[in-house]
Amino acid sequence: MSTRAAWTAESLLEGLRSGDRRALARAISLVENGDPLAGELVRETYPQTGRAEIVGITGPPGVGKSSLVSALVRLVRGQGRTIGVISVDPSSPFTAGALLGDRIRLADHFLDRDVFIRSMGTRGHLGGLAEATLQAALLLDAFGKDVVFVETVGTGQSEVEITGLADTIVLALMPGSGDSIQALKAGIMEIPDVIVVNKRDHPAAKTMMNEVRSILGLGEKRDWTPPIVLTEAVRGEGIEGLWEAVEDHRRHLVESGRLEERRGEQLAGEVFAVASGRAKTHLERAVADDPELRRLLDEVKGRRLDPLTAVREIMEQVFRLDETT
Repeated sequence: MSTRAAWTAESLLEGLRSGDRRALARAISLVENGDPLAGELVRETYPQTGRAEIVGITGPPGVGKSSLVSALVRLVRGQGRTIGVISVDPSSPFTAGALLGDRIRLADHFLDRDVFIRSMGTRGHLGGLAEATLQAALLLDAFGKDVVFVETVGTGQSEVEITGLADTIVLALMPGSGDSIQALKAGIMEIPDVIVVNKRDHPAAKTMMNEVRSILGLGEKRDWTPPIVLTEAVRGEGIEGLWEAVEDHRRHLVESGRLEERRGEQLAGEVFAVASGRAKTHLERAVADDPELRRLLDEVKGRRLDPLTAVREIMEQVFRLDETT
C-alpha cells in the first residue's frame, strides 16, 4: 500500500484499528493536505478517542521545548508507554522544513516504533493549523497512543492556540530572557498547569523562578497552583520532577472530577475555534472573488466608509446575516 491509490477509507480505518503505522502516517498526511477523507477518518474513529493523556508544551521560541519533549519521551518510554508527538511550527511554510529541525532534536526516537513524531507547518490548511492539529491529535489518540505531546510556539496567535486540547499545559520559560516574563505577564496562554524553567544552571534561574512565583501570586486563587520546575533538558536533569508535576496535575483532575468536564469544555472550544477559522477563510475568499466586496474595503481604506458599516454589509452579503437583528 505504498501509493495513494492503494489506500481507501476502509483500508485506512482497518490499519488504524490494527496498529499499522503506515496507515497512521498516511492518515495524518491527509490531514496536513486538507483532504476530505481525513474528516471521514476522524469521524469514524472519534468514538475511540479520549483514552490518551494529552500534554501541551508551549512557550516562547528558543527556550528548549523540543529538548524538553525529547527528554520526556525518553522518560515516559522507559515506563513502557506508547507516545505520539505533534510539533507545531507556524513559521514554516513547508512541513518538511519544520520536520528537519525536529529530526535533529528528536532523532533518538525516530527508530522507536512505539513513538510517532510528526511536525506540522502552516501549508494551506482550510481551517488553519488548529484544525489540522486537532485532527492529528484525535487520530493519534484513536490509534492507541498512551501519551500525546503537542508542542507549540507560544506566540498568542489564535491559529496555534491548540494546547486547549491538552489535559495538562506546560509553559516553558528560559532564565535571562525578559521575553519570557513579558510573555507570562501578557498571558501567553491562560495560566498554565505546570511551569518549567529550563537551563537551570543559568545564574538567573532561581531569580526567574521567584519572579514567576510572584506573578502567579497576583492571579485569582484556583484549586490548583501551578508548580514551578527547574530543568536542564539537554542533560535530562529535572525531567523526572517535571513529569511528576504533570502526573500530579492529572491526578488532581481525576480526583476532583474535573478531567472529563475540562475535556468537554476544551472540545467545545475547539469546535468554535475551527468554525471561526473556516469562516475567516470563507470570508477572505468571498471578498477576493467579489469586486463589490473589495470595493467596500477600498472605501474603508479611503475613509469614505466606516469599518463597522463595511462589516455589516459584508456579513449580509456573504453569510446572509442581518447584523442589526
